[in-house]
Amino acid sequence: MEYRKLPRGEEQISILGLGASSIGMAGEKEIQATAELALENGVNFFDMASSDAAPFAVYGRAMAGARDKMYFQIHFGADYRSGKYGWTTDLDAIKQSVDWQLKALQTDYIDFGFLHCLDEEADLRRAVDGGVLDYIRQLQRQGVVRHMGLSSHTPGVVNRVLDLGVIDLLMFSINPGYDYHHGDYAIGGAGERMDLYRRCEKERVGISVMKAFSGGQLLSAKTSPFGRALTEYQCIQYALDKPGVLTVLPGVRNRDDLRRILGFLTASPEERDYAVLGTFTPKDAAGICVYCNHCQPCPAGLDVGLINKYYDLSRAGDALARDHYEQLEKHAEDCVQCGHCDSRCPFHVVQTDRMEEIRAYFGR
Repeated sequence: MEYRKLPRGEEQISILGLGASSIGMAGEKEIQATAELALENGVNFFDMASSDAAPFAVYGRAMAGARDKMYFQIHFGADYRSGKYGWTTDLDAIKQSVDWQLKALQTDYIDFGFLHCLDEEADLRRAVDGGVLDYIRQLQRQGVVRHMGLSSHTPGVVNRVLDLGVIDLLMFSINPGYDYHHGDYAIGGAGERMDLYRRCEKERVGISVMKAFSGGQLLSAKTSPFGRALTEYQCIQYALDKPGVLTVLPGVRNRDDLRRILGFLTASPEERDYAVLGTFTPKDAAGICVYCNHCQPCPAGLDVGLINKYYDLSRAGDALARDHYEQLEKHAEDCVQCGHCDSRCPFHVVQTDRMEEIRAYFGR
């Protein structure tokens, strides 16, 4: 397993986590076996936005002896007291639901307390005016909630919450379909969504990724908005390459699903390569470096993806990005203008021109 550090904390989070949206139908025995298999393979991050209540008590039993080695995302607004998922903004209902979740999970603290599914401005107003935001902050002061988070599909709402400076982790839908205008939650264009990822990295807010496969649509040519199927590994790598991303949370149904997902860790670069996207993404995505490193290896030894990333972050206002750029072994000035990267870029970025632009910006 590989791990990425939470920017505003010491937590080391596994790049593959576990979503709970589909596992409830597997039955208690299979849910427990899947949770145990995840822990055995180094998965330490578990989202609890489930379609029903089934996983909670089972996870509580399975993880009772490993609570200090793993992290829960608990959603303030997801209500499971009826046995099924319900969504609420009522503060009293939220308090009762969170208490139920804690008891079922056999824990007395929450690693990440999430403002749940704020997709519209009205949702945010209700969370603020109704006291939900203040309640999570109160639990933070008491040590019950370690970090505050937000789940959303809407860049505009996320930016409003980022303006408040209260969250350490964002749960956001990232996949090629959504980033390029396809799907129910494809809110915001490629540039707006990339700007959001960069802002999160700049402000040291981590991202946990939901809907990496667009609900499975991207995995079949029949349902893919591109008319071409991607693989799970391509989608996972695509999400992990985005600025700010710490972990991807596929919703598995059983151990077989989990074993297949874990295969990503030993997959070859060719199996993870999503360069095929460049052949069917829309025109407004062309010319935007997504740091996929399909241009590697550079004959002059430049890390083209990182150079572009630090440039974009610095222009977005990240004060640390310039220093990170300075620490690179090779800089834009070392580009020999051979055109190797231009010919390989699936997103049609003219990197030779970009290197001149970046050299002028950083002075080297």
